[in-house]
Amino acid sequence: MTAELRPMLAVSGRLPPTRDDDAWSYELKWDGVRMLAHVAPSSVRLVGRSGIDATIAYPELAGLSAALGGRTCVLDGEVAVLGADGSSDFGALAPRMHVRSATRAQELAVRVPVTYIVFDVLRLDGRSTLALPYTERRKLVEELVPAGPSWQVSPAFTGGGADLLEASRRMGVEGIVAKRLDSPYRPGQRSTEWVKVKNLLTQEVVIGGYTVGEGRRASTFGALLLGVSVPDGLVYVGSVGTGFDDRMLTDLAGRLRQVGADESPFVGQVDPRHARGALWVRPELVGEVAYGQWTSDGRMRHPVWRGLRPDKVPSEVVREG
Repeated sequence: MTAELRPMLAVSGRLPPTRDDDAWSYELKWDGVRMLAHVAPSSVRLVGRSGIDATIAYPELAGLSAALGGRTCVLDGEVAVLGADGSSDFGALAPRMHVRSATRAQELAVRVPVTYIVFDVLRLDGRSTLALPYTERRKLVEELVPAGPSWQVSPAFTGGGADLLEASRRMGVEGIVAKRLDSPYRPGQRSTEWVKVKNLLTQEVVIGGYTVGEGRRASTFGALLLGVSVPDGLVYVGSVGTGFDDRMLTDLAGRLRQVGADESPFVGQVDPRHARGALWVRPELVGEVAYGQWTSDGRMRHPVWRGLRPDKVPSEVVREG
């Protein structure tokens, strides 16, 4: 993925002031995997935030090309598994995210179908739309993308941010995203013109090591040692030992063995209780946790594992809370 076509990123924050409410558009925050869709007259190529081509994993999205009537474009959106109530389920998406077999992907597409939820357009018919304000890009998206069996346009509302946030709480959704109506698309930048307002506190993390498992976890691991990126490297922010099912434990254990390292990747101190006897890994695997709050010494309180995030790049994983 070229630098020009990297996704624009939001910052974590609060709702805009009430007096500025009408200057913002609000969308639900979908709990899935961010993807740019490169749509051509006879093909659709899906590229994640990390630059990995994920086309093979989501065969049900190939029909987007015909649905757009032969037009070429680059769309921005979220691949998600939607429940009966329309909310997204990140846990249900997990089996789809690492598939590299076309046969396996076809099987899962029947059992666990995904929806591509489109919310922006970066190029259309060979021309860049990056400099257009959000309102114009949004109009283009609504005119371009028809509702389909595996894709839809993300609903958006001008003003009413507090009402949508409350509705998202009742739905059990992670939160909402506020976008300034006059904002251009800033590829690869984390901009205050897009703000994530969360109901559930979540944090992307980089795995830097793990503790040896005991009992029923003797063949996998005990807890993951987690970090976030700072200018000097990777700083330790805590450990997580809950939230794993048996499939996750087995999958992660195999991945950890592949990226083993002789020395700690963390700058600064790691909790001595975990550092003693820890097994270190290269800081290549990105995941996500839910947590209670940040402590005064920069640790996450009561983190719970949510899953790997192959769509994220370790260098982009920074503290959000």
